[in-house]
Amino acid sequence: MSTVYESLYIGGEWVSPSSSRTIEVVSASTEEVIGRAPEAVERDVDAAVAAARAAFDDPSGWAMWAPADRAAVMERLADELDARAPEMARRVASQNGMPISIAAQLEGVFPQVLLRYYAGLIRSTELDEVRDGLMGGRIRVTRKPIGVVAGIVPWNYPQTLAAFKLGPALAMGCTIVLKPSPETVLDAQLFAEAAAAAGLPAGVVNIVQGGRDTGQYLIEHPQVDKVAFTGSTAAGRTVAETCARLLRPVTLELGGKSAAIVLDDADLASNLESLFGATLLNNGQTCYLGTRILAPSSRYAEVVDTLTGFARSLQVGDALDERTQIGPVASSRQRDRIEGYIAKGAGEGARITTGGGRPAGLDRGWFVEPTVFADVDNRHTIAQEEIFGPVLSVISYADVDDAVRIANESDFGLGGSVWTSDPERGEAVAARVQTGTIGINAYLPDPAAPFGGVKQSGLGRELGPEGLVAYQALKSIYLAP
Repeated sequence: MSTVYESLYIGGEWVSPSSSRTIEVVSASTEEVIGRAPEAVERDVDAAVAAARAAFDDPSGWAMWAPADRAAVMERLADELDARAPEMARRVASQNGMPISIAAQLEGVFPQVLLRYYAGLIRSTELDEVRDGLMGGRIRVTRKPIGVVAGIVPWNYPQTLAAFKLGPALAMGCTIVLKPSPETVLDAQLFAEAAAAAGLPAGVVNIVQGGRDTGQYLIEHPQVDKVAFTGSTAAGRTVAETCARLLRPVTLELGGKSAAIVLDDADLASNLESLFGATLLNNGQTCYLGTRILAPSSRYAEVVDTLTGFARSLQVGDALDERTQIGPVASSRQRDRIEGYIAKGAGEGARITTGGGRPAGLDRGWFVEPTVFADVDNRHTIAQEEIFGPVLSVISYADVDDAVRIANESDFGLGGSVWTSDPERGEAVAARVQTGTIGINAYLPDPAAPFGGVKQSGLGRELGPEGLVAYQALKSIYLAP
């Protein structure tokens, strides 16, 4: 069944697009057309930003509401998304190949968790304080909403990563224009339906789906006050250059090539479910995954065998099948990219222990076998560049110092994990890894903790109270003695 939309959600209404251009949505599992939506062009972006600007500048509008009143609307939005959760998960899984069992939680539930978290946080956050100065007077520090936000959202976790931006922005009183990826527009339209049903004031949330040109136009728009971007490092660098030229605040959550450090006392066999979540979640299409597995030389063959057997055991299939653990990747272009890296890994001397091709019996859909490489040198291309698919590289290390060195010899620093029977030892190792986030015997971002990267993995932080700060404009008022 095809889902067709003819309108864009701008200014609290469903409006006709400015052109006849459309985005055709294709199932990652079947390669069949499953929907269509309008593609926003520059005039549509202008209208969306104007609506957001008017809503923000309204003297009695969203930015001026009491935090508790904004929180109540956010909670209504979460309720409306709850009512649509099964359909939201189905749409995401159909579009980008995320297994439905994962989509049901991360795309069907987690966005509401974030909305409710920030609704609760804004109720208890002090936005106005007076402190003693050092020059004889006092200082009033106020925290106001930063303004109109451009939110650029990728296709791998479209609703969760939109909520990373929506939660703190709405809580602070900002208005937002979201630009979903063209690969995932049907879920964005369903979100718009929820926003309309929740009674968000006109212009507070606007959605303009489109490609790179649409996003670039939105980022450069003169009426935008802040940019929040999640995507590749290459695209993020372009966004950063634009925002630097415009002196526009920007949050960048970019790529990763994280290390999963297996210490010599680790019991991987008892932690395979957690290991899956830290290394192969969403078909490997997750920025923080530890796709470099660092194994001690004394146990290297054992670790390779364990990972090889585990990868072979994974159920590959249609994303809408509840039994599926590895679904298709999001597009034929993405599959071509992954297959290119697999060929390069083999060409540089790494050894494929399982996978490396397309699974038998799945003639339609963009499937790639879960693939494990052994005998990988950290200088190999597959160890240094983000593949964004179900491909793991196992690298040998001599001792803990060597493991930390290898983990840090990367242009990225977003996630990571340490696997050990001694959590205190694991935490000591984790403290030495140059990364924005890291887990011990598991990895899953928590709404209460700041999330983001170092080096080429990004700038700024999302989630936690720190995520709220990114949407604040601070002003100091000096009060005479």
